[in-house]
Amino acid sequence: MTSDVPVLLSSSSVFPEPTSAAFEMAATVGYDGVEVMVWTDAVSQDAGALQGLAKHYGVPVLSVHAPCLLVTQRVWSPDPWERLNRAAELAESLEAPTVVVHPPFSWQRDYARNFEPGLAKVQARHPDITFAIENMFPVRMAGRNFVPYTPGWDPTEVGFDAYTLDLSHCAAARIDSMELADRMGAGLKHVHLGDGTGEGRDEHLVPGRGTQPCAELLQSLSARGFRGSVALEVSTRKVANREVRVQDLRESLEFARRHLAPAPSGSPAFSTPA
Repeated sequence: MTSDVPVLLSSSSVFPEPTSAAFEMAATVGYDGVEVMVWTDAVSQDAGALQGLAKHYGVPVLSVHAPCLLVTQRVWSPDPWERLNRAAELAESLEAPTVVVHPPFSWQRDYARNFEPGLAKVQARHPDITFAIENMFPVRMAGRNFVPYTPGWDPTEVGFDAYTLDLSHCAAARIDSMELADRMGAGLKHVHLGDGTGEGRDEHLVPGRGTQPCAELLQSLSARGFRGSVALEVSTRKVANREVRVQDLRESLEFARRHLAPAPSGSPAFSTPA
């Protein structure tokens, strides 16, 4: 018996190969869809190009990651509201139900000050799209931690209607993803599946290669009433060649499908500590 939670391949998982390669590999390995990370690759910003790739490879775009990274601060516009609006329009044109959004950087003062009411206005213009705010992590520099987000890296401290749970970010923040999922509650709408060792940096390891409870989190989703999607966001940047990259992406998909599968009749959906 298989899960009906779609498992997506984030286009960031094939970097440094281009966005188009994500569609090719998603089709080759058997992913249910693609999450497009909007970044400096022009194809990732172009609805027509993405529609063409989705049709050619038979793999739909099911989520869009807004350009929130440091390296994407001038994609489309230096104005973060313009970038968010463009991401919503892209998702709408692709019929992708989810847009992933990071909390504001601390230096984006006007954006941060108006983030909640501004997000509500964008949501009102795009009522069929879920804007899922992603948990981040403190950054370690010169032996000290600082938080580059306002009001913080944990969006549950503010409270939003929808969240993206990123397990690699949980590892970097040295928190348990199960505990954060509990705080997100019914607002948990999307998962970025990757692993980490708790070294204080964002590792995005293949799930099962770190210390996060990736299997337990996936097994718990059915009991949580989860109706969203799971996107594999793993780093293959340093692999030796494409063959190894594909192997890592296949292992990641198999891990996700294995642990998303419903428990046999009579078995608990997931275990909890005594």
